[in-house]
Amino acid sequence: MTNAKKLVEYQPPADLLRDKIIVVTGAGDGIGKAASLAFAAAGATVVLMGRTLAKLEAVYDEIEVAGHPMPAIIPINFEGAAEQDIIEVANVLGDEFGQIDGLLHNASELGPRTPISNYPLEQWQKILQVNVTAPFVLTKALTPLLLKSSSASIIFTGSGVGLHGRAYWGAYAVSKGAVENLMQTLADEFDGKDNIRVNSINPGATRTRMRATAYPAEDPSTLKAPEDIINRYLFLMGKDSEGISGQQFDAQPK
Repeated sequence: MTNAKKLVEYQPPADLLRDKIIVVTGAGDGIGKAASLAFAAAGATVVLMGRTLAKLEAVYDEIEVAGHPMPAIIPINFEGAAEQDIIEVANVLGDEFGQIDGLLHNASELGPRTPISNYPLEQWQKILQVNVTAPFVLTKALTPLLLKSSSASIIFTGSGVGLHGRAYWGAYAVSKGAVENLMQTLADEFDGKDNIRVNSINPGATRTRMRATAYPAEDPSTLKAPEDIINRYLFLMGKDSEGISGQQFDAQPK
C-alpha cells in the first residue's frame, strides 16, 4: 500500500498519541480545532496556540469535558510576534513539559485576492510573516525540545497553489510554495541523524472559514468537514508514519 493510500484509509488506534506533547497553531477554529480535539482524544496533551483567546478557551473546555488530557493555552498573534516572543514560548514549554513530540503548523492568512501588480506591500509582508516566517522561527525555537523526543513529527499545512502558482492568489500562493521548500529543507537536514520527521499536508477543499472567504459562492455543504479528513493528520503525527519524511500529501487526492 502506498503512503498516500495509507494516509486516506488510516484507522488510528485509540491510544495513538498517549503521553505525547503536541503543539497546534491556529488551534481555535477549523482544521486546527479538529486536529486538537482528535490529538487529545488519542491521548496527547495538546498545546493550543492561536490569536483569539476565547476560541482557544472553547477548545480547551471541550477537551476537558471529554475527559482527555488537560491541554495548555498559549495566545499568540504571529503577525506581530517577534523572535524573542516565540523563544520565550519555547522556554515556557521546555520548563513545563521538557520535550515536544509533535508540531502542527496550521495557522495561516489568506490575504487579498488580487493581481501581483496591485498587491499592497503591507499585506504581502503580513502574509509572509504569518505563513512562512513565524513557522520558521517557531520550528527553530522548538527544535531542541523536539530532539528530546524519541519520535517527533512536524506537519506543515500546504496548498495546491503552493505547488503550482495561480493568478490572483498572490502572497498566499508564494508563501505556501515557501512552506513546501521549508519542509523539504528541514526533512533533508534531519534525515538519518535525528528522530524528527517533517511532512506537509494539503487539506484540499474543506469546510473552513478561509475556504468560505476564498470561494464565497461555493456551497459549503458540498465540502468535507475538517473532522472528515482528520485521520490523515493522526497518521502523520503518530508512530505509524515513522520513517516517512520530506513528503507532500494531499488529504483529498483526486
